[in-house]
Amino acid sequence: MIEKAAILGSGSWGTALAVALSDSKVDVTIYGNREDTCDTINTTHENPDYLPGIKLPETIVATTEIKDVCDKPLILMVVPSQVARAVLTQLLEAGLPEETILVSCTKGIDPGTGKLMHELMSEIFPNNPTAVLSGPSHAEEVAKRAATLVTVGSDSTQVAEAVQEVFTLPWFRSYTTDDVVGIEVGGVVKNVFAIAAGAADGLGLGDNAKAAMVTRGLAEMTRLGVAMGAREETFRGLSGVGDVIVTCYSEHSRNNRVGKMIGQGKTLQEAIDAMNQVAEGVPNAKNAYELAHKLKVRTPLIDQVYAVLYEDKPALKALQELLQRDPRSETD
Repeated sequence: MIEKAAILGSGSWGTALAVALSDSKVDVTIYGNREDTCDTINTTHENPDYLPGIKLPETIVATTEIKDVCDKPLILMVVPSQVARAVLTQLLEAGLPEETILVSCTKGIDPGTGKLMHELMSEIFPNNPTAVLSGPSHAEEVAKRAATLVTVGSDSTQVAEAVQEVFTLPWFRSYTTDDVVGIEVGGVVKNVFAIAAGAADGLGLGDNAKAAMVTRGLAEMTRLGVAMGAREETFRGLSGVGDVIVTCYSEHSRNNRVGKMIGQGKTLQEAIDAMNQVAEGVPNAKNAYELAHKLKVRTPLIDQVYAVLYEDKPALKALQELLQRDPRSETD
């Protein structure tokens, strides 16, 4: 049983996962780059900037020194994908042992290479065991110990089960899979669809349009994932349809809030400025768009979200173009 763990990232998701690990009798060290956040966690046992009103277990400590996490047998990466390479490089320079298990909880793509997070971890730490944790799991609910189910993916059954063991609680259940690509693609692309769903809300389109958008988005997710080597059935699971549902319909979704503001007429920059956290769907839209075109996968919804975010296309015009495409079979 793992008794100590570290989390790279002191935001809402990293802090919520620290709560789950603490409930599993694991001593947790959070690494963050903000001294004020770390000091507040250590002195008040709260993280008010990201999870206001949540009291943290006293077994959770925080540090701004990355070397402080190197002696932990389990490290969760929970930083935005745009800085993942830089943080992992710092961890390498700090002298991480090769037996340390690295788990990505970041739902994104490396912007420099287009690699998924488990691929990035394996590039920088080729000898370390790796895994991915994904699924419908808003930080706000996990921190309150609301019932949550996730999937742990790894090429190694032993590694997946070791991570599963510490994420098995009365209120937190985890499953395992060896389809690491599948659960990573689901986590990446669902953020893009959440922006589209939020835009639908902002435009006042109603439930019919939103349900259709979510369903067709799931078809795109599956096509893209299969083209990358994933299994189709993975997208019918927690990290596929489960994560799509929770992200597209929940008030906790940062990506949904960004989309809603854009649908209401705000610019992308205005929407970003109104947030105090990263909405991964914004960079994910660009990365997923480029990846789909590279693999020649048809992704009309991703294409339109990209155009709205990066080509200043009005959200209503993007919707009209989606509706006016040539008729086709639903299974095509």
